[in-house]
Amino acid sequence: MVRTQISLTNEEYTAAKREARRLGISLAELLRRSLRTMLPVDEERPWMRYAGSIESGDASASQNLDDVVYGRKD
Repeated sequence: MVRTQISLTNEEYTAAKREARRLGISLAELLRRSLRTMLPVDEERPWMRYAGSIESGDASASQNLDDVVYGRKD
């Protein structure tokens, strides 16, 4: 990862911190996710726009991907 610095107004910073707290993520992750929505999609890998943006709360979600995406079959 590359480290960078940005300037925000007090209002932007406060709102961003509040939203990150609500989502249970860091401010840096909130800003990365926000930036991803603004960048053009790599046409060879369009799914990358969503990589890392969905959390199930299940530590074994990658092993049960169909259950996470489609729901458990009971």
